[in-house]
Amino acid sequence: MEEEAFEIGQFEIENRLRNLCWTVSGDYGLNLKLDTISYSKSVYVSLYDAVKQGAFSKYFDRDAFGLYLVKKLYCGAEEQPLTSLAQLCVDSAVYKKISKERPGILEIRKKAFEELMEYDFTRLAASFIGQIRLSLMQEAVLGPRTMQSRIRKAVDMLEKLWDTRDTMAVIRTVDALYNWLEDPHFEERRGSLEAVLSVTMEELREFRWKDFLEEEAYEEDFDRYLSQVTNAAAQFQDQEAQAEEKKRLRTKRVLVDQEAADKMYSYIELNYGRSYLSKTEQERVNRSLCRGAHADCSLYFTEGILSGMVKKNYQSEYARRARSENLKAYGHCMRVSRRNIEQLSDTLRRALTARSEREILRSEFGRIVPAKLWKIGRSRDKKLFERELRKDSSDFAVHVLIDASGSQKRRQSLVALQGYIISEALSMAEIPHQVMGFCTFWDYTVMQRYRDYDDPREANQRIFEFYASSNNRDGLAVRAAADSLMGRPEEHKVLIVLSDGRPNDIIVNRPGSRNPMPYSGDYAVRDTALEVRKIRAAGISVLGVFAGEEQDLQAERRIFGRDFAYIRDIMNFSAVVGRYLRRQLDDVD
Repeated sequence: MEEEAFEIGQFEIENRLRNLCWTVSGDYGLNLKLDTISYSKSVYVSLYDAVKQGAFSKYFDRDAFGLYLVKKLYCGAEEQPLTSLAQLCVDSAVYKKISKERPGILEIRKKAFEELMEYDFTRLAASFIGQIRLSLMQEAVLGPRTMQSRIRKAVDMLEKLWDTRDTMAVIRTVDALYNWLEDPHFEERRGSLEAVLSVTMEELREFRWKDFLEEEAYEEDFDRYLSQVTNAAAQFQDQEAQAEEKKRLRTKRVLVDQEAADKMYSYIELNYGRSYLSKTEQERVNRSLCRGAHADCSLYFTEGILSGMVKKNYQSEYARRARSENLKAYGHCMRVSRRNIEQLSDTLRRALTARSEREILRSEFGRIVPAKLWKIGRSRDKKLFERELRKDSSDFAVHVLIDASGSQKRRQSLVALQGYIISEALSMAEIPHQVMGFCTFWDYTVMQRYRDYDDPREANQRIFEFYASSNNRDGLAVRAAADSLMGRPEEHKVLIVLSDGRPNDIIVNRPGSRNPMPYSGDYAVRDTALEVRKIRAAGISVLGVFAGEEQDLQAERRIFGRDFAYIRDIMNFSAVVGRYLRRQLDDVD
């Protein structure tokens, strides 16, 4: 009965919002997905979103705008910041026009902003795009205000949309803001706005959009996603807030049936490559490692889509393009890279040579020293012999673990280069090592192996297949990497983690998915730090190599303690990493 009452309430809310949207647009044939989720929390936010949906459909070409957004995403843009900026542009483009026709809408907008600032202020203030949104809302509620110059520049760009009815003007503003604020190197990697718009419908329809959909869909995924993005772009409450609200309203845990689990596994296999573990081995690893904070998760081990391709698709083409970009970046700084490799390998070889040098000790057994024989019967010193000790230089194994999540996208080639430099140096020093990347999609933390411990040096080239996507559950990935090291026969083990200090895995509620507890912020940092401490307690040395943003430096310190390297410049990469590895080689007996 409670579920039935809830459904009736939702129907009435949706009916009210739809009527408002139709009235504003003048088009009673519009069939839009409206924001009913926010209604229980903020009536005015839902009402204003309905107004904006209708107004945007009235004044602009909604389909053309949505198609641009999907093309931009196809070319590698991040969905959340792109749609957030699109929402700001849509609001600026419609509210002046519609309020002239219907003055009461200004009051709805003002009250919506008051409520958003009340319950969403802290989260919005944590990002620059959120700060722009807050500045706009404060200006609407409190009147003109002084702003930071960078925020003022963004607001000035948005205000130029007040008088336009040109959809391309809105598209150009969204594109300019995204390339400026979110990804300054987008045009270098993917091309200009013209290149984005030149993506064909055939290319879009061939790409599998299912992993971007809010709900499970197995047919017409492009059309569904196009509708989803267009709807999101005309709202004001962003996707992250709505995802949190949907999670709050969800009261029942999803039970995954075998059919849904098989579909998910097939999807992972298709887009990340076949697993190199047998089904039995995979189940054993998951039972052993997916516990505690990661109990609703799974690990998936693969050598990548290019090595274990099920069939050619957009993801495989994307992987090929990423490899090409990484190799091109390596070509641009080959001399610097080779110098780093030589310096790091030289550091390692000198340390190993020192460990291999013989050491002569006085002993109570061994080879007798004639000059000491006089002590017999005259001294209690029984050390009349010499014994030669030779340290073992081959008792080290290293695992290099690379964060391959979407937050690494803007420095993707640099991260691949760092992994390659370390691997080449270790190969030249003849130290067995494994290199893996990790990201998390749905319930799966995907561990991609670029080279195994005893692979020949030529395997290092596969590190250039590195590309960034999806989320990252660092604690589970670090646990899996340590498990691999523990299985090695070498006495001394080192784990090197290349990351940006931002563990983050928030899963949108998906039917048929186990939806593990959101893994982000302080909770994720504490879990990863705890995992690192456990690994060190087990005898594995752990080094964090940080190449992220300065604001994430504190999180990196919390995770790795004093054993982390902050890489500001690729020129000093070998020196920084070399000092740590040399210390590990020198400190052990």
